[in-house]
Amino acid sequence: MNVDPLVESLRRAVRGAVRTDPAELARVDRDGSHVRGCAVASFAPADPDDVSAAVRWARRRSVPLVARGAGSSLDGESVPIAGGVVVDLSGWTTVREVRTDERLASVGPGLVNRDLQEALRPHGLFFPPNPGSWTVATIGGNVGTNASGPRSYRYGPTRAWVRSVDLVLGTGERVRWGSRAAKRSVGPDLLSAFVGSEGTLGIATEVTVRLAPLPAVRLGLVVPLPERTPLSTVATELARAPGTGLSAIEYLDARCAAELSGPSGFERAGEGPLLLLEIEAESAADSSRREERVRAALARVGGPAAPRVFRDADELWTLRGRASTALDAKLGERIREDIAVPLGAIDRMRAEVERIADREAAPLYLFAHLGEGSLHPNFAVDPASPRGGRVRGAVLRAALALGGTISSEHGVGALKIPYLEQEIGRAGLEVLRSLKRACDPDGVLNPGKLYPPEPLRPARAPSPSPSGSGAARARSGSPSGGVREPRAAGRAPPRRRGARS
Repeated sequence: MNVDPLVESLRRAVRGAVRTDPAELARVDRDGSHVRGCAVASFAPADPDDVSAAVRWARRRSVPLVARGAGSSLDGESVPIAGGVVVDLSGWTTVREVRTDERLASVGPGLVNRDLQEALRPHGLFFPPNPGSWTVATIGGNVGTNASGPRSYRYGPTRAWVRSVDLVLGTGERVRWGSRAAKRSVGPDLLSAFVGSEGTLGIATEVTVRLAPLPAVRLGLVVPLPERTPLSTVATELARAPGTGLSAIEYLDARCAAELSGPSGFERAGEGPLLLLEIEAESAADSSRREERVRAALARVGGPAAPRVFRDADELWTLRGRASTALDAKLGERIREDIAVPLGAIDRMRAEVERIADREAAPLYLFAHLGEGSLHPNFAVDPASPRGGRVRGAVLRAALALGGTISSEHGVGALKIPYLEQEIGRAGLEVLRSLKRACDPDGVLNPGKLYPPEPLRPARAPSPSPSGSGAARARSGSPSGGVREPRAAGRAPPRRRGARS
């Protein structure tokens, strides 16, 4: 049997399990996108010191490391497109501490959102930025992409709910960014920089999150809309209506709404689009008052007088989850974007994605976190094809032209790299690259994600090894001069087994 010397050297350097069987490599070489990787091994670290040992080993050998939880990312964030080793944190599921007095919980990065919510329920608390993929997505993944979900309309994204993160930098050092203190003013916020960094600055080993009290009452409303209802008007009217208790304002176009009624058996009025709302209240009487205010706001924009009401909002979100599953089964791999624009530009953005769909003959399925101007246009087209590339580029450029963003919650990953500089500018990109170099001087952490490749620079001396002996052999062309940056997106290169040991 051939023994890969690189893998054997990793096994000597760490205590956790190292796997190279084909089934495991096939599992870690993909996420929820069409991007594919070429890992040589997966590694399940025993503890934070083991993560640190793996990072130091990777620096000595210039081997990429890619942190992974559930692999539910949608732009290739957790895919090892440059090869190397996947750091599998899916087993780190501990709820180490729940402090009800401070409304904080310290958890492992592999803990699934649903499991956290179930652990918090007996305490009368919950973690608000619950993504739509909450049944599979992990807290570490939330942090990596600054994820959010329907209720982020009221509560905001993950970044607003992380108090501190314990992590291992690309130098191998263990640090804690953030604090249990409710307020801090100590210069630029390193914690905020880490949230959304997609595993390119460090590997999270524990996350302390803020919690909120569970509302006493949560209603779900399903509101049929006329086909060409001005969505900006709906969003702004609901947003400025006082005392509604709205925590979610969601939109499904007619095609997506059909999937809601199909697999779930939900009967909807008409064949048009739907608005899905959630109202939070302190009591039954309070919920009745808030529901009336919402109905009044809907009436001002031509909504029906009697929307369907779910007395338990979770029933509505469960139905929506089934619709998403049905859409996945129906369309398979597709363009799945997550742009956001100002509320006043929503209708122009909707018109633009419809024009793109018509021009490219790509059936469009549009849903949105409408209250935040966050749109998810799905196009039934091969995302790896030239047509798919044209669709993605056109959508992202249109969002930027309307004063929006290329990503509201999925992240940049491997697929949106060419458009990052268009949003943040060259100076902003240099700031990000400088932070990357400081945290990961040899570029071993998740190369090929987030950062566009740098122009070639003169060769520099290797950065010092964290152990003080030896150094990673540098190559030009990466953010740090270390591991080479691959192309921005697409299929993986052939699996490399023979990296130096």
